[in-house]
Amino acid sequence: MKIYSTLSGKKEEFSPQGDEVKIYVCGVTPYSDAHIGHAMSYIIFDVIRRYLRYKKYTVRYVQNVTDIDDKIIDRANKLGIAPGELAEKYTQSYFDDMDALNIIRAETDEYPKATDEIPKIIEVIQGLIDKGHAYPAGGSVYFRVRSATDYGKLSHRSLDAMRAGECAIGSQEKEDAMDFVLWKATKPGEPYWESPWGQGRPGWHIECSAMSLKYLGDTLDIHGGGQDLIFPHHENEIAQSESFTGKKPFVRYWLHNGLVQLGGDKMSKSLGNLITIKEALKKYSADAIRVFILNSHYRSPLTYSEEGLEAAKSAEERLLRLVSRDDPAGGKGEAFDAKPYEEQFIEAMDDDFNTAKALGALFELASAINQAGDAGVSIAQAQGVLVSLAREVLGLTLRQKEAVDVTVAVSLSPQEAKQWGLSAGEPVSVEALISRRNQFRKDGQFQLADDIRARLDGAGIALEDTAKGTVWKRRR
Repeated sequence: MKIYSTLSGKKEEFSPQGDEVKIYVCGVTPYSDAHIGHAMSYIIFDVIRRYLRYKKYTVRYVQNVTDIDDKIIDRANKLGIAPGELAEKYTQSYFDDMDALNIIRAETDEYPKATDEIPKIIEVIQGLIDKGHAYPAGGSVYFRVRSATDYGKLSHRSLDAMRAGECAIGSQEKEDAMDFVLWKATKPGEPYWESPWGQGRPGWHIECSAMSLKYLGDTLDIHGGGQDLIFPHHENEIAQSESFTGKKPFVRYWLHNGLVQLGGDKMSKSLGNLITIKEALKKYSADAIRVFILNSHYRSPLTYSEEGLEAAKSAEERLLRLVSRDDPAGGKGEAFDAKPYEEQFIEAMDDDFNTAKALGALFELASAINQAGDAGVSIAQAQGVLVSLAREVLGLTLRQKEAVDVTVAVSLSPQEAKQWGLSAGEPVSVEALISRRNQFRKDGQFQLADDIRARLDGAGIALEDTAKGTVWKRRR
């Protein structure tokens, strides 16, 4: 099993430091509803967690909530409510979205909030001051970047190249323009906590260091997040954490997912170009959203499009029809062997969690199962393999209640029913109409076959004749 680490810039053999795989993933800043960009990141790390458990690893997963931040304070002030009230509202909204997307929430996992971890944050900041890596100034505390001699190793930048970047912007209290804030002195009207340096609140970067060190120890196996967090957030985490503990590496494997784009730009709350998870779930099932996201490699950018989600919805429906298909042999006789496809799936996931290839193997298995079923071979066991991989690893629910199109029926006029040899008065299923059409085609009655196709088209049902038979989908 190999994983691409941002730190080394290459795939590395996965070798956790113990029996338990320790994973920390940067969580949300809850000041509005989560969007599809969040869904991409957390679905990806959900699948990584699921696959490690599928491979019999014990996983300890921690994901923080940044519930105090400039954006939270600004939004709360505009709404005339307390920052804590705003953060609590959207934290619950976030968890509702994650539950709807079938993202694991286990009792043993941790979701620490920054405001609950102030004592640990102060402990780490004081430790950095004591070791000469940080200094108080004007009621704030700053990290002395040049004390970390390998600063820039994650983003592969030199200090000189970064000097004009984001970290160089800030207070004249700094010893160096590159230094970044660990503790912010309070401003009028802002929430604050008492500290050895006066009233204030923690900086963003130190929160994640303190929480990961508290819940997972000095060295993590995997640290995850979006590619937009590499610099400065994760770069600063490394500098703080390794300077505080004196131990390297802070993280063995750094994993960063690509970003969702909309209209050529990164989807983000600050830009306002976003589709919320709640909006997406009004039109598409959780399974369709997962297929859409997992059908590209996690390190690649993903462009949001209705066309892509429609294709994912059709793919979901293929799986639903396959898993609901009856075994023609009733589970008896020779069974179709799914093992080669299962091995392809595992090989893809072992290669840096290549979900796109894994999905490809899954759909190849689905096609092969259908062919075997058409030939009268027992398919129940193979269906079980497909369902196991889809649910346990990819997190698909494969719930029939979400596949409303599977039971779509069309009301026929008495004339149509008589002409096509079907019962009048009751709606006729799409599958029954397709069966009659196929029989007409076989008998050379092509006009009647075309009439059925036209009737279905008028009902919003599109047919596609393939080598494996006729498939259908509902057009929007």
